[in-house]
Amino acid sequence: MSVREEFDEWATAGKDRGMEERHWHTAKHALARMPVETGDTVLDLGTGSGYALRALRERDVGRAYGLDGAPEMARNAREYTDDDQVGFVVGDFDSLPFADDSIDHVWSMEAFYYASDPHSTLREIRRVLKPGGTFYCAVNYYEENRASHAWQENISIDMTRWSREQYREAFRDAGLYVAEQDNVPDREIDVPDESEFPTEDWDTREAMVDRYRTWGTLLTVGVAP
Repeated sequence: MSVREEFDEWATAGKDRGMEERHWHTAKHALARMPVETGDTVLDLGTGSGYALRALRERDVGRAYGLDGAPEMARNAREYTDDDQVGFVVGDFDSLPFADDSIDHVWSMEAFYYASDPHSTLREIRRVLKPGGTFYCAVNYYEENRASHAWQENISIDMTRWSREQYREAFRDAGLYVAEQDNVPDREIDVPDESEFPTEDWDTREAMVDRYRTWGTLLTVGVAP
């Protein structure tokens, strides 16, 4: 199954809203760090329901674009906002439909690892970013977060599982300066008392704490020179 087919099914089933609720726990903290200014142009790769763009518009960014590989995702996202400064397009991460040096900031949450060629995607991001523009890449599926490794078993799409160092190296190889890399903990997920373990999903409380409080979301920030 292709990325388009997989996520069209998710959108039709209404899973895009569930993704938004889960991702927001850490996404809101990462978004708050983005150095956006009034009138900036922002691109959201793998936009899903478009929640990140709606949040950024509250900070008075200018034109905001959400790109998704699944037409149903983009269609749903359009229905969730009546803001004429927010537009949604169906496209490929490896061939972004934007001119060179045309975007101030790129955001991606829980989507980058679905790119068929992540190195090509990074080169495309570098191409469309203006000098000094930033790429905020947030992922929960990465090498150090061992609890995430099993996710591949539940989806038919091949996912790229890089380590923190591999993200840094790939950003640099694409011509992006790595300005920051951090783990953003999820402090909103309720971690039950030790007496309630094992649960359906967790053998030990320690493992659950490790997943959400220690590893959380990996945020890597690249800057175009």
